[in-house]
Amino acid sequence: MNDAPTARLELRGITKTYPSVVANDRVSLKVMPGEIHAVLGENGAGKSTLMKVIYGVTHPGAGEILWEGERVRIRNPAHARALGIGMVFQHFSLFETLTVVENVALALELSGDLGLLARQIEQVSEKYGLPVDPRRRVHALSVGERQRVEIIRCLLQKPKLLIMDEPTSVLTPGAVQKLFETLRQLAAEGCSILYISHKLDEIQQLCHVATVLRDGRVTGECVPANETPESMARLMIGKALPVPELRPHSPGAPRLQVAGLSRDSDDPFGVELQDIHLDVRAGEIVGIAGVSGNGQKELLLALSGEEPLAERYPIRIDGVEAGRMGPRARRRLGLGFVPEERLGRGAVPSLSLAFNGLLTAHGQGLLRHGLIRFAAMRAFARRCIERFDVRCGGAEAAARSLSGGNLQKFIMGREILQSPGVLIVAQPTWGVDVGAAAFIRQQLIDLAASGTAILVISEELEELFEICDRLMVIAGGRLSPSRRVSETSIEEIGLWMSGLWPGADGQATVERADAAS
Repeated sequence: MNDAPTARLELRGITKTYPSVVANDRVSLKVMPGEIHAVLGENGAGKSTLMKVIYGVTHPGAGEILWEGERVRIRNPAHARALGIGMVFQHFSLFETLTVVENVALALELSGDLGLLARQIEQVSEKYGLPVDPRRRVHALSVGERQRVEIIRCLLQKPKLLIMDEPTSVLTPGAVQKLFETLRQLAAEGCSILYISHKLDEIQQLCHVATVLRDGRVTGECVPANETPESMARLMIGKALPVPELRPHSPGAPRLQVAGLSRDSDDPFGVELQDIHLDVRAGEIVGIAGVSGNGQKELLLALSGEEPLAERYPIRIDGVEAGRMGPRARRRLGLGFVPEERLGRGAVPSLSLAFNGLLTAHGQGLLRHGLIRFAAMRAFARRCIERFDVRCGGAEAAARSLSGGNLQKFIMGREILQSPGVLIVAQPTWGVDVGAAAFIRQQLIDLAASGTAILVISEELEELFEICDRLMVIAGGRLSPSRRVSETSIEEIGLWMSGLWPGADGQATVERADAAS
């Protein structure tokens, strides 16, 4: 008699092939009730495709799925949810023009009292430490706030299996720990969790088992508690994890200057920027840390020129007053820009990588007398693909066909290859595997050493400490004083992220900060 427990989910020989790539090649794995099971792999290893198969977004060409011991064909996401499967996507599936509560109602297929649902959202939000206002429209939310909506929406379904694709990529360290408490509680109650993340320390801390994918195939399984981040990286990428090498350099003259930038938000729930001052010098990397939704979105819109200012003086690029200029004019002055939203702002989903390269790099000889030089356009895209190891079907592949990490590598490469005088980057390694993240950070370090002034806005404190010369914090639309990385700590910056830096709110704030430290 077999008394072995039945797996909540079992995959047997799952194969999924696309015209240009085999995404999953005979993948098998088991997830037990109450188990937190990690899936590890480089960008393009097939992790997200496998999760989409489980959630019914796409269907395998071969293999079978067993749900609680019974063979099933998951027809679509609605069928998956009916079985008890919930998923938090890496690329959000939210309607921009609807409110948070309307998005959740659509996902749960509810048509009743939205006021009651809004109160349930607030309760779950408070219980799990994921603050979000159910009345706000999604287009006005930051990436981090949208991530919270996706997670809350799943938790309201009370799933038996919860799939999480890079769930902590834009959460603060405190919010990550709160989420981990939630996931452990769910697992203790019997919920199974499939967890995809490139943050190996998180997997080591949270997950019971890890399955490793490489080039679409299962190459191993391990118990993360018995491994180190270095050994898991070796399993994942087949070699030791590269460590970025700092270049000796001396910052030069200021290339980006912001002096007294104040701006009301057009969104009634947005954040008002208040008297922002910062300088970024040639050869310097300056980082801005902060909890998502504290003015990062508004600051990026002002700096990129997507929302030009009424006056020209608060922003200077290489000494030129640029406040009234739009994005194109600022790019002519040497500004490069990587937004936090990959699809829609960083890239047009339906366009090929070649045309997405043209969008910002047309000044690199890709146009002649206003006409596209198609051979040059494709050559630029191929150079970006090769140098940044973008796993794709070539320069003609549509942006939306790439995994999140590979699309991020292409967007970063597109800007870096233009050798901008000033580069503004939001969340540079969001959803990128550990090897690629180290490569991107090295590229930023090398670019700064060549004389570019780089401003990095990120919620990855370890990343900021690894690559930056100076750090600042944004909280409530205000910017803290800067500190050299060698003269501060993660603990101090974490405290400042609450708005508690000396002088932030008068002497009372100073006293609270002193007491807390």
